[in-house]
Amino acid sequence: MKFTDEAHIVVQAGKGGDGCVGFRREKFIPKGGPNGGDGGNGGSVFLVAEEGLNTLVNFRYESRFKAESGQYGMGNQCTGKSGEDLFVSVPCGTLVYDEETEELLGDLTEQGQQLKVAQGGVHGLGNTRFKSSINRTPRQSTKGTLGETRQLRLELKVLADVGLVGMPNAGKSTFIRSVSAARPKVADYPFTTLQPHLGVVRVDAEHSFVVADIPGIIEGAAEGAGLGLQFLKHISRTSLLLHFVDVMPLDGDDPVETAQKIIKELEKFNPELAAKTRWLVLNKIDLLPEEERAAVCKKITQGLSWRGPVFEISALQKLNLDKLIYALSDFLNQ
Repeated sequence: MKFTDEAHIVVQAGKGGDGCVGFRREKFIPKGGPNGGDGGNGGSVFLVAEEGLNTLVNFRYESRFKAESGQYGMGNQCTGKSGEDLFVSVPCGTLVYDEETEELLGDLTEQGQQLKVAQGGVHGLGNTRFKSSINRTPRQSTKGTLGETRQLRLELKVLADVGLVGMPNAGKSTFIRSVSAARPKVADYPFTTLQPHLGVVRVDAEHSFVVADIPGIIEGAAEGAGLGLQFLKHISRTSLLLHFVDVMPLDGDDPVETAQKIIKELEKFNPELAAKTRWLVLNKIDLLPEEERAAVCKKITQGLSWRGPVFEISALQKLNLDKLIYALSDFLNQ
């Protein structure tokens, strides 16, 4: 299924039913009296977070949603039936904005969480409501009000505990394939990942966490280059970032310089995201002779003046992955 992280929809609540003007006409009750009932309320529109969804693509095919209107009031003081509320399912992690005002209406992050986005119309009053000692035969009623209509922008930010950042071909997709059941595309050319992928990493029977893999970031991403900017927002909710660095780039680039480019793009995009807890992952150490690995990794960490945790792994050969997974689990549990 194509990944879609933004959608534009129109929601319209139901109209309230009009009140009824009616009079009793029973036999042997010559003076009768007013008996028109009220209309029913219009249905409202709600958005509901649903864990089984992971994209907004369905809204490309259906973008208008209308709740049921209330029925008219009837004689014998019968109230019209209220319109049914309409519930529209969206993925967990959906932000809801009013397109006209740019107001953030809500952030749906938990299964079953509901947000009312359009209020149903109020019912009209029947003529029974207007009878009094000086108005025995009222012939007035009121109409139901229109339901609220809104143009909304839905924006999806995937929910994950750990986010992966790095240059294209740094090994992020290979990592997520090695530690979870996710199967992003892996190939020997850049930008094989074109959309976010989520993988559930199961540490043991009671502990697991979710990893988000996004397309690789290149220099200039904050200005719109590549795909990184489009999907950087999907790691803004994570508790921790893993910064992947290829210790043996195929193009011969300096790993320190490429890592610094990523840091600069994060800072340009969002300083808060750049300040998030970040661990350094030196990947593809299997390409280095064993006697050279320690020296190369030390040179990279010193070149970056890195003070946080550093992990030397091979995602393809699953070398040292257990150490990294257990460290992530301990950090998230704390």
